[in-house]
Amino acid sequence: MAMSVIWTGMVAVSVVYGLWAGNGPAVAAAAMEGAAAAVELCITMAGVTCLWMGVMEVMKRAGLAGKLSRLLRPLLGLLYPDCKGDKETMDDISANVSANLLGLGNAATPLGIRAARRLAGKSSGVASDSLCMLVVCNTASIQLIPTTVAAVRLAAGCKTPFDILPAVWLASGVSVCVGVLAAKIMARVWRKRK
Repeated sequence: MAMSVIWTGMVAVSVVYGLWAGNGPAVAAAAMEGAAAAVELCITMAGVTCLWMGVMEVMKRAGLAGKLSRLLRPLLGLLYPDCKGDKETMDDISANVSANLLGLGNAATPLGIRAARRLAGKSSGVASDSLCMLVVCNTASIQLIPTTVAAVRLAAGCKTPFDILPAVWLASGVSVCVGVLAAKIMARVWRKRK
């Protein structure tokens, strides 16, 4: 709700200022151009999302998703010690991590919500350490293939949309490490305060 108010306010102030400064025709042209660019971007993003959702489905049916889940389980067991024995929750978390590794934020969201619901069902109305860690890891995810960013760059006319890979790997790796460290520290601090 707050973000809607902020965005609406920014647009309204921009339009009013543009009209007040005598740039009415430029404001109207920019609005129409922006609307057309938004439709083009949505179509490009839909195509890329469909492609990678298909890849995820093929991985699932071929058993690769299960193998990836087993491969990630030791690491995820360290991050989510409360869930080690719950195979379904760990599978949901693994699927979320897999989608994030492929840079599929849109596909990772429903998987993350399913894992969050399972984690929330185990707590008594207060977010558990595992639920907080899921939010951190989902938000600051490591991306091996940043498909969403590449699709946006492609739609913007970039000839080499994947030339950002080293920067994405570094930035996402650092953000995950800092996020996990902060979540672990805050979990200990919170436990001591109780």
